[in-house]
Amino acid sequence: MFTTRFEAWVRRRAEALMSALGRIPITPNQITVIGVALTFAAAVLAALAHLRWAGVVLIFAGTFDILDGALARSSGRAYPYGAFLDSTLDRYSEGAIYIGLAAYFAGTSGPLQRWLLLATVAALAGSFLVSYVRARAQSLGFTCESGIFARPERVVATVVGLIFGGAVLYIVVFMLAILTNLTALQRIHEVWLQGRAQRIAREREAAAAPKAGNTVTP
Repeated sequence: MFTTRFEAWVRRRAEALMSALGRIPITPNQITVIGVALTFAAAVLAALAHLRWAGVVLIFAGTFDILDGALARSSGRAYPYGAFLDSTLDRYSEGAIYIGLAAYFAGTSGPLQRWLLLATVAALAGSFLVSYVRARAQSLGFTCESGIFARPERVVATVVGLIFGGAVLYIVVFMLAILTNLTALQRIHEVWLQGRAQRIAREREAAAAPKAGNTVTP
């Protein structure tokens, strides 16, 4: 994953930009929707084989994805529904990009076509699982921050693949298929370790309880 320090640096710069602009007549949710619309446009461009333009548009979409949260925090308009909407539309965005790539590969030919389509589907499933595992784990009270390929890395890799195209795009798609699912497995393992620690702690407490109850006070 990107280092925490780098993520914090990007967040601070985005919040500083939003604060400098003052109270602009646009809401964080509107910025979120604009970012999703740009991602959909990038997906259409990819499906139509305009890969480089798709990569450029996806860069702008990623910028909006950063600015919506920055505006919400800097303006004091951060609230649960905004976070819910952002996370939900992020899944639509990722799905759209993978569908666009699948449509592009379906229109190509060659010995790798079938494998590229399968890799795109695997990458889509893996990216959704990465997000789902984290959300489900956090809803149960677990911490789930591990994984080598979270959403920022996936977006950057996809942009690089789209801009360079050709063999680079093929490598990126196969890499996404492997690393997204590996990240999901890493997070599952992280939660399993925490769950095992909780179970062992409860078993120790249960074993100690009868001893405490049987203690006779002289």
